[in-house]
Amino acid sequence: MIQAQSGDRAAFNELAAGIGDRLFAVACRILRDPDLAEDAAQQTIITIWRNLRQLRDPDRFEAWAYQALIRDCHRRARRARFQSADVNEMELRDSARDMAVTVADRDQLERGFRRLTPDQRSVIVLRHYLGYTLTQIADIVGTPVGTVGSRLHAAKRALRAALEADTRPGHRKDASA
Repeated sequence: MIQAQSGDRAAFNELAAGIGDRLFAVACRILRDPDLAEDAAQQTIITIWRNLRQLRDPDRFEAWAYQALIRDCHRRARRARFQSADVNEMELRDSARDMAVTVADRDQLERGFRRLTPDQRSVIVLRHYLGYTLTQIADIVGTPVGTVGSRLHAAKRALRAALEADTRPGHRKDASA
């Protein structure tokens, strides 16, 4: 880390290689578009390179990198307005379930997740995908812990409502995509 901060490109390349895939995975979960996610991850790597010398506490590198990524994802989300109708091919961890049910669940979850705001998607990803505490998330997104808790609660409520709306009789699934 110290070598990368002092401008050593080889040390930075090693650092970037270590976090690049994780940045892409988080961006995919927030943006719901692999192309936008790849751009966001690459731009974040560039931002990290340009600003690495300003990082005072090397132990906070990962949180600092995610903070840069989330800012970029939010900017891209505002620009894109999520008009893509592609169903993301994110992996589900429960492989024991019937494949048809898994695909249906994934599609339903994807539609519900797309209805969340980028702020809501960010806190869900940071909490449930990366396993950060509310305090760590607050530090990453730059808001008070109470705001993070509120966003997380609102995100879960909105996701639950979207999923319940999809299961109501007479609901047209193609109208929500």
